[in-house]
Amino acid sequence: MSKAKYTITAALPYANGPLHLGHVAGVYLPADIFVRFLRMNNHDVAFICGSDEHGAAITLRAKKEGITPQEIVDKYNHIIGKAFQDFDISFDIFHRTSAEIHHKTSQDFFLKLYENGHFTEETSEQYFDEEYQQFLADRYITGECPKCQNPNAYGDQCEKCGSDLSPTELKNPTSTLSGKTPVLRTTSHWYLPMNRHEEWLREWIKEGKLDGVQQHDPKPWRNQVIGQCMSWIDGGLHSRAMTRDLDWGVKVPLPNADGKVLYVWLDAPIGYISATKQWALDNNKNWEDYWTGDRKLVHFIGKDNIVFHAVIFPILLKNHGGLILPDNVPAYEFLNLEGDKFSTSRNWAVWLHEYIAAYPDKMDELKYVLTAIAPETKDAEFTWKEYQTRVNSELADILGNFVNRALVLTQKYYEGKVPHQGELTAYDKEVLAEMQAIPERISKLVYLYKLRDAQAEAMNLARLGNKYLAELEPWKLIKTDEKRVETIMNIALQITANLSIVLQPFLPATAEKLSQFLNFKANDWALAGNSNLLEAGSMTNPPSIIFQKIEDSLVETEVSKLTATQVMETSFEPQKATVEFDDFTKLDIRLGTILEAEKVEKADKLLKLVVDTGIDKRTIVSGIATHYQPADIIGKTVQVLLNLAPRKIRGIESQGMILMAEDAEGNLSFMSPEKDFPAGGGIA
Repeated sequence: MSKAKYTITAALPYANGPLHLGHVAGVYLPADIFVRFLRMNNHDVAFICGSDEHGAAITLRAKKEGITPQEIVDKYNHIIGKAFQDFDISFDIFHRTSAEIHHKTSQDFFLKLYENGHFTEETSEQYFDEEYQQFLADRYITGECPKCQNPNAYGDQCEKCGSDLSPTELKNPTSTLSGKTPVLRTTSHWYLPMNRHEEWLREWIKEGKLDGVQQHDPKPWRNQVIGQCMSWIDGGLHSRAMTRDLDWGVKVPLPNADGKVLYVWLDAPIGYISATKQWALDNNKNWEDYWTGDRKLVHFIGKDNIVFHAVIFPILLKNHGGLILPDNVPAYEFLNLEGDKFSTSRNWAVWLHEYIAAYPDKMDELKYVLTAIAPETKDAEFTWKEYQTRVNSELADILGNFVNRALVLTQKYYEGKVPHQGELTAYDKEVLAEMQAIPERISKLVYLYKLRDAQAEAMNLARLGNKYLAELEPWKLIKTDEKRVETIMNIALQITANLSIVLQPFLPATAEKLSQFLNFKANDWALAGNSNLLEAGSMTNPPSIIFQKIEDSLVETEVSKLTATQVMETSFEPQKATVEFDDFTKLDIRLGTILEAEKVEKADKLLKLVVDTGIDKRTIVSGIATHYQPADIIGKTVQVLLNLAPRKIRGIESQGMILMAEDAEGNLSFMSPEKDFPAGGGIA
């Protein structure tokens, strides 16, 4: 019987920040475990990922840091990619959506759907920021969720209640660019009429059937995946815009689409395909072999991405034709941290790259704990105290203790040689039978995507060995029955050899250490459960301590670090990127006196000012008309940035900028000197 073939994807991380443990536990570690297991079982598998480098989140981060979107994605693609490499996540490729092959693949995909009539062109009113003179993508708008009253919902989704939203549903909408209330303006986009697909989606998700043919077994699909999808479908699917008014992203490949890019949730999933294409080119393979035919496509994601991978992307794949649909979408719930949600804005997080830098020899310890608490069906919580407890009481006291005993006694009694396995007692046979059964139980659980339980079964093998030695006490029995001890130690070493196999998907570095201790290496899962993996007389090596105990000081340090680096909840923008002193000295900021002020025609927010700067009189256009009347500010001494490049605003050349103070509600105030200083005075 031929082995199933798999294409495994892990959600493309946004290249606008580093990875924290919530990301790792909910997507990348479980995907890696599953893939390592498949490879050991000789499945044809491709493991695909890459950074998602388009969308509003990237441009927002770029604006906050005062650098370009390309600089942002280059910076975080490197940080994320290196963290994956250091943590030994075994992608076949970690690609990026800014690559030329991705832009071409996405545009070709869009054009095929467009030419086959799968989009509708619709004109609608969308929010527009008058100060920045641009339409606002969904994530550029925040406001109150109409369903749960969360005041910080985004224009496409409320992250508190998970509701799918459109920007016009938000109450009290605010532009994240200017902090002002946006206005509605007319624009045209290409929409995906998802309502056309409700019938087949319902049958495919609930029963695993497509056009009457069984495509997948829906039973292993997690309840939260089916529930969220059916909630969307039963509520009635709506048309969703597949393009956006932005200047960063994959350009819409149509002649009348200037200033428009593909919607990130059209662009990003296609990144799985473009990454596969690049990997195929690099390895002399045919990419279509991994996206067509009899193959299982599996998406590992977080629960906030369920509908995009289980509803929208399948619609796009089916519309395209000839491509496989997901066999499973094992979505994970959220991981919390020390009693609170992970929060990048408050820096309430354990960052993967920082953990690796601090504890480079504790990769498997983190992998074990994150898998043991994995939020497979409900939210879970990471605490440093539980990390300490699990490492000490499970990895060190059970797994480490057993392996150390088995190998140290072998060195002591037999100079490192594997002793003969003699006559077996009923208890020996019982232990060996259990050893043989554990790999099969692990297999069943992994294929059902129950990786937390599968790891627990692998640890049960260590528990079995630990209990076996503790009950028989060969260190005492050696004085009276040397022959019996040979059999006991042979069985203990066979269990250790089996551990070196079954731990490979979960704790690869630890499994490698066991292999080195035993001079035995097996990557074939079919060998697991065998009671004669090690031949009598073969040499083992002196062991070293596998897991060091975690001291209280580490826990105290990490908890204190969390508290110390906590960023206060605030409605103000975060600090911008650091600048050098020499950069600051380039700014020519002086005092100026407003001589004239008048409103700019057809611009409610703008005033045209004539300002005496002490060295000249110049025109400056300022967006303060809703805060000050022209007559009230004549004669006012203000701070002026002089050496700002001139810019035309509503046809008027503005030759500088008036510096203002702004509070969280967007109220403005001049920053005037306490004393009566004349125009021209410098700001030091």
